[in-house]
Amino acid sequence: MATITVIPAKPMQELKGLEATAKLRVCAYARVSTDNEEQLSSYQAQVEHYTSYIQNNPDWEFVQVFSDEGISGINTKKREGFNRMIDECMAGRIDMVITKSISRFARNTLDTLKYVRQLKEKGVAIFFEKEAVNTLDSKGEFLITLLGSLAQEESSNLSQITRMGISYRFQEGKVLVNHNKFLGYTKDEQGQLVIVPEEAEVVRRIFREFLDGKSSYKIASNLQRDGILTGAGGSRWYDSTVIKILRNEKYMGDALLQKTYTIDFLSKKRVKNTGHAAQYYVEDSHEAIVSKEEFASVQAEFERRGNMRGYSKTGKSKFTSDYAFSGKLFCGNCGSKFRRTKWGSGKNLQIVWICINHQAGGDCDMKAVKEKALERAFVRAMNKNIATKEAYIIEDISGPEFDFQDIDAKIAELQQELMNTVRNNQEYSSLTAEIERLTAHKQRLKGDEAERAWRDRMREEFMAYLDARDGKLLDRFDGDLFRKMIEKVRIESMVEVEFVFKVGVMGREVLE
Repeated sequence: MATITVIPAKPMQELKGLEATAKLRVCAYARVSTDNEEQLSSYQAQVEHYTSYIQNNPDWEFVQVFSDEGISGINTKKREGFNRMIDECMAGRIDMVITKSISRFARNTLDTLKYVRQLKEKGVAIFFEKEAVNTLDSKGEFLITLLGSLAQEESSNLSQITRMGISYRFQEGKVLVNHNKFLGYTKDEQGQLVIVPEEAEVVRRIFREFLDGKSSYKIASNLQRDGILTGAGGSRWYDSTVIKILRNEKYMGDALLQKTYTIDFLSKKRVKNTGHAAQYYVEDSHEAIVSKEEFASVQAEFERRGNMRGYSKTGKSKFTSDYAFSGKLFCGNCGSKFRRTKWGSGKNLQIVWICINHQAGGDCDMKAVKEKALERAFVRAMNKNIATKEAYIIEDISGPEFDFQDIDAKIAELQQELMNTVRNNQEYSSLTAEIERLTAHKQRLKGDEAERAWRDRMREEFMAYLDARDGKLLDRFDGDLFRKMIEKVRIESMVEVEFVFKVGVMGREVLE
């Protein structure tokens, strides 16, 4: 029978080549993962506890308490106190680290074992109070692997609980917004979105200028020129920033919740929610900065600009508002946009607009039209409206009022049925399809309603403009007025165009 002799591990002092009576240099690590008062109180208690605990041990030399406040333990990237402590350990200035528990040190098993092994190779022990584990003991790493896995599971459960809590808040219509970077809004003491008047004026300006025909790039350029700050407080404006504002339903008082979702709890990476998680649309959740009809008009304008036919592989081209006629002129033959170009030079220089299809050698024989001729034609068209406004009053375009209560009631009934179906682990695709169909139908009706309301408002503004002119005719072309009044211009031939006003008026003019 074999004889077994236990050879005990060497004391840490011996392993480090120190005298047996040398004191161990000991530090502690404390962390809380939230910033509420209760947790911060716990954090302060940890610091005081470890300071006293280490200093009262005659065999230890107190180094310091490293700490992080309001930092999650999922990974170590943003934990400055933790990272400084590791650096000190690797520099040979610390012999042992004391911390409350594995979950306070790291909830990610990979990170936990990485630093345990890294410090162990350096001869630095980690002592976890709650689990009573010293990583330099013979069973330390086995226990660390086991407990680290449990801690990872704990973090996963916590992440699921957090997601459920957010989901429940969404279902209750509670809007979660980072208002610090949200132009136009802040939050009151109850956490509700409230308007910041001076910022709201900037938002209204952006919507107004877009509907007046300016491109997102031009709007951004003008805001930067005027020294207006972004929602994040920056001075640089991008067209993408303007587009996000124009697309954000919160500016009309509604809120689409859970636009993004977290892929997994370890990376905390968030991606756009394209149907992977439920979304919640809350109507009239807070005070609006722009009206629903104005918001709907902007979305319709996005679609109109997106459908502009250019002459490229995609059949589309980017909208621009560098010039008054940009994006407004369309070929009566092939439907393509017109492009501004120059003919001649010096005294013979002419600015013309030409069908992109024709210019590219396509099957369109539409000739170019002169810019000055287009300007004069618009002035004549406007003057006809000014001189004979009674003949141009548009008939009432309002339609039937929509009652959405029946649709809402049906959706609510289907959602309850869907919940019961999910609980019973039954097939629910047909229910979700019907809910999606009803929701889309409701949105279409709301779009129609908003479109009519916007047309009514445009008609009122149009008539107010004609009244203000009081018969006084235009004597020159006004690019801003053109963008505001005209939806598009059809070039019927080299000598004839049709102006389509946003209020529905159409007027043909001869190019001279």
